[in-house]
Amino acid sequence: MSQYGFWSLIPPLLAIYFAIRTKQVYISLLIGIWLSWIIIAHGNIFKGTYQTIMALVDVFKDSGNTKTIMFSALVGGLIILIQKSGGVTGFIHWIDTKLGGMPPEHLEKNRKKVQLFAWLTGIIIFVETSISALTVGTVFRPLFDKLRISREKLAYIADSSAAPISILIPFNAWGAFIMSLLLAQGFDNGFVVLFKAMQYNFYPVLAILLVFLVIIFDFNIGPMKKAAYRIRIKNQILAKGAKPMISEELTGIKPVVSIQKSKAYNMTLPLIVMVLMMPVSLILDGWPKNGQEIEQGITIHKIVLALSKGSGSTAVLLAVITAIIFAMLIYRIQKIAKINSMFDWVMKGISQMMPLAILMLLAFAISHVTKELHTGQYVAKLSQNILIPELVPAIIFIISAFVAFATGTSWGTFAIMIPIAAQMATTLDVNPYLSIAAVLSGGVFGDHTSPISDTTIIASMASASDHIDHVKTQLPYALLAGALSAVLFLIFGFFSS
Repeated sequence: MSQYGFWSLIPPLLAIYFAIRTKQVYISLLIGIWLSWIIIAHGNIFKGTYQTIMALVDVFKDSGNTKTIMFSALVGGLIILIQKSGGVTGFIHWIDTKLGGMPPEHLEKNRKKVQLFAWLTGIIIFVETSISALTVGTVFRPLFDKLRISREKLAYIADSSAAPISILIPFNAWGAFIMSLLLAQGFDNGFVVLFKAMQYNFYPVLAILLVFLVIIFDFNIGPMKKAAYRIRIKNQILAKGAKPMISEELTGIKPVVSIQKSKAYNMTLPLIVMVLMMPVSLILDGWPKNGQEIEQGITIHKIVLALSKGSGSTAVLLAVITAIIFAMLIYRIQKIAKINSMFDWVMKGISQMMPLAILMLLAFAISHVTKELHTGQYVAKLSQNILIPELVPAIIFIISAFVAFATGTSWGTFAIMIPIAAQMATTLDVNPYLSIAAVLSGGVFGDHTSPISDTTIIASMASASDHIDHVKTQLPYALLAGALSAVLFLIFGFFSS
């Protein structure tokens, strides 16, 4: 068990509490990081402060962190390119035409259609969570604003169709990572185990289904109901005092072409290129190197292996860079702008994303220090004191959810909890697939609800929503799906063997 014991829980929980209570996310995270290092330094304030500064610097020692932060910044460049080209304006005009000019008498029907399109887009892009949330938020934000659908609702749809679908269709980096953890626990075939566990992976299924029901029945509860009233009745896009993750300057860019010359494909083509480049980049990065060839030529086996070995952070970075280059080329061919002007737009977009980059930096730093404190291991070990076999799946789900919420990472939770779940299942004769599924569901739920999760942050950014407003409006729905999941794990714990 962690040598810091209960103290290991205090910094991340305080950071989350202060972030939600004060809406000062940056300060809250920084305080959490600082307190963590003071605890590690056994109360030495000067040493803890020095280690805090060094920890922020060391975030960039991890190439995966650096690539993710670069990706987040470059997204700003892609967004401003698309807006300047008239792609957003053209896309809105195209949707407007398809929906019959959006007449007032069809307003509610069109709201549902656009929300369903956003939901389906998030499901289709199951390759990577960041790309999924980014595409949904970026593409549909202008339409949501026009139809007076809150940005909080858009962030909820983007967030709730990103991680859940990525774990349900595991032909991506998520699946590769989980399968590697399962193989390390002695399972003969990680894919077969993961596939069998999917039938019990309740939370992702319920989360995705709940989004559909929320859209169909206009089911707005709690803070989301207030957000819907604010924009529909008062026509206020953002709540008073809200600070969107993207500045209004970036979301209000006017195109350099006339409305008549604005083309929808100037938005859709670069985004399609970015989405398609994700699996291509995974294959290129994970392709067997010299001396590692398992068979001659290009085969399905080698492609699948490459997909499982490729780096997700590398793939998203290459995807957004390729999309920017592609966009600049097609805009230049259309004579929309010169290359040097487009470079200026990209740099302006990057500069507007600096607040997001700083937030990502702090999120990575607090995630790292919770590992130093062994927060996850402490919580997981506590759960082993409750050894009633029938309760094990539900307990594993709750503990995994708490670990992911406190640390802001589902992957870190999987790494901590899958070995424990596998060992508990073997020792107590519990269905191993049910136990593994409990870890996966709990990890996604905790990550989904945590304000320090990178997926939650990106969903807020892409939707230009206030981050804490997104967390607050999404939480009731996540808790509803989470409570139902806990009940199902409890029931199956008694009847599954």
